[in-house]
Amino acid sequence: MVKRPGSAARRRRSESVAVELTAVVVAVTDGEPRVLTVAGTGREALDGLPSGPLTPEHPTLEQGLRAWVEAQAGLSLGYVEQLYTFGDRDRRVPSSGGSERVLSIGYLALAGEPRRGAAVAGAWQDWYRFFPWEDWRAGRPRVLDAIEADLTRWAADAATPAERNLRQERLAVSFGLGGAWNEDRVLDRYELAYEIGLVAEAHRDGEPCLLPTPAPQTGRVMAGDHRRILATAIARLRGKIKYRPVVFELMPPAFTMLQLQQTVEALAGLRLHKPNFRRLVEQQGLVEETGAVTLGTGGRPARLVRFRREALLERPAPGLRVRASKRGARKA
Repeated sequence: MVKRPGSAARRRRSESVAVELTAVVVAVTDGEPRVLTVAGTGREALDGLPSGPLTPEHPTLEQGLRAWVEAQAGLSLGYVEQLYTFGDRDRRVPSSGGSERVLSIGYLALAGEPRRGAAVAGAWQDWYRFFPWEDWRAGRPRVLDAIEADLTRWAADAATPAERNLRQERLAVSFGLGGAWNEDRVLDRYELAYEIGLVAEAHRDGEPCLLPTPAPQTGRVMAGDHRRILATAIARLRGKIKYRPVVFELMPPAFTMLQLQQTVEALAGLRLHKPNFRRLVEQQGLVEETGAVTLGTGGRPARLVRFRREALLERPAPGLRVRASKRGARKA
């Protein structure tokens, strides 16, 4: 007897799939990391990332992405790289009544410092508004004190000793509880916060949560899973600046060493030791003198430097392997 597929199987075969292109556009302004957001529509009108469906008019995925960012935010992109494909089964297009599954292809794009008064339809927002526990430049963020009890309770509530040990290990790796803080674990931290119910998205999505309501001060809510996509981009960029000189995509043609250090600190969320940072840049041969100085530092004239593109050919991994200063390297 031939076994007929069940209703769930028939539904899976009949559902359509759409491809969405989502951009995480990053800039650094006045020493602060910014991400480009667009206002949502509908009742909630939450902040979202520039995004739109891939259509037949788009010859390539990247050109489609650039077209959507141009249309929604009025911004022409420079450096772009593919980030990740987000394809969970519960990703749906609201306008289709929830019948269409969506594969979202995320991209990381780096923009130069936005000109003051430049006409951009979106809003440049400090990315630490969405991830307040990620900024260690002034020491351990206060929000970690507020959520540490919930994190440790989640570990203690494990059903077995083995599961408890596994949860404690996750806390040590992600949030540094009982271990060292690793700035690259941005996505791990957000996904754990989502799993426990620390962030509002978990409750909005109807996930079973340890907490009855989101914890306070755990970041600004975003549309859909855009905060997860943003976390993925921050983690990628923090890791990438250590082995590729992508940070210079965010710098003006000429800059001071202090501006470069502040940009790296903004991205990494760490305060760096000034002499060690300058020594690392010089050893890597990443910059060269322009012969000009600037008087806009508020003190002595500062020398202007520029990126040495020859460094790309001279070294296999010409990046900035940042280490926090001792003041900023305290354990969680």
